[in-house]
Amino acid sequence: MLIRFGVSIEKDLLDKFDAVIRGRDYPTRSKAIEDFIRQAIIESEISKDTAEVVGSIDIVYDHHKREVLNKLTDIQHDFQDVILSSQHIHLNHHDCFEIVIVKGGKRMIEKLANRIKAAKGVKQSSLRIAGA
Repeated sequence: MLIRFGVSIEKDLLDKFDAVIRGRDYPTRSKAIEDFIRQAIIESEISKDTAEVVGSIDIVYDHHKREVLNKLTDIQHDFQDVILSSQHIHLNHHDCFEIVIVKGGKRMIEKLANRIKAAKGVKQSSLRIAGA
């Protein structure tokens, strides 16, 4: 069911909002507002430590450093309950990019991401929580 409601907003702010949604190819303000509200709700829900979430961990490392490959494998085996899958990509002669798809408790996933990031030989790692 759709509900119509009115919003009072300063003209300058509305002009900036319109520019943002045009840049993102929204067909209407209503669709943009709906998406922004939905995103705010998701962010509120996943900010809780007890949240069940899904996401990805991106990892870049030098595969010539064998200890990093073994360490990452060991870490992932320790967290197999929250890992759904992983994808390994060869970027160049030295560097590999790995994407680990995760689902489970936020605290456990953050612990996994922190262990990966702290592993010697990892050049870059980031956690992206997409929702619940």
